[in-house]
Amino acid sequence: MSDKGEVNLTGVKQSKRVWLVKVPKYLSQQWGKASEKGEVGKITIGKKQGKSEVDFKLNADLTGLDALGEKDASLHVPRDHPFTMHSVGGQTLAVFSHSDKDEISLEGMVHRAECKPVVNDNYMKLKKMQIKESTKPQRLSQQLERAVTTVFKPVANHNFNMEYEKKKKSEGKMVRAERQVVLDMLFSAFEKHRYYNIKDLVEITKQPVTYLKEIMREIGTYNSKGAHKSTWELKSEYRHYQSADEEEMQT
Repeated sequence: MSDKGEVNLTGVKQSKRVWLVKVPKYLSQQWGKASEKGEVGKITIGKKQGKSEVDFKLNADLTGLDALGEKDASLHVPRDHPFTMHSVGGQTLAVFSHSDKDEISLEGMVHRAECKPVVNDNYMKLKKMQIKESTKPQRLSQQLERAVTTVFKPVANHNFNMEYEKKKKSEGKMVRAERQVVLDMLFSAFEKHRYYNIKDLVEITKQPVTYLKEIMREIGTYNSKGAHKSTWELKSEYRHYQSADEEEMQT
């Protein structure tokens, strides 16, 4: 029984055998050359000394190696491939099908086997060719006769990488000074000019940008618009000068 209902066990009564066979890679490649309804070979099942003997014989039309990229007409894939039977390790393997009517049926019991080629001259030539192919390098260097002039011309380093490295190198040399030392440098600078952009302040103080902005937010005001857009100036309580509005109020 299953959670979907009864299982159709007709396959047991008919003693169906389902083969699970391991085949060489080259053999599956040759099968791929066959037409959609073409014949790839024949299987012969017999008995010898009470034991089952199974042999697969590849279709003669599929023995050419052009599917493997080899043009040598003297090389062919082996035709004869006897099966080596294997146990399933004390297990019982079965194949079930699930129909559109939600019916589960037992299709047959699984028998494991391995399809191996007969070792002959053809097989040895094939193995030699496969070893030769496996030793070929995946990438090859090529000497160019002239310089590449396309937009994809390789460069030693891109501009944005160089700018990043330059900035990283520059900031890496900047060590945070004591806060009072930085404040003294800033007040001294603002005694000379009223407005500075952050780049100039970094150059004057030799301090990291993030550290400098942190201090300027406490003592300064950032102008986001107007004639002095993108510059910093001191807050009114830190200025040594008076603005034009303050002078008019005193007069």
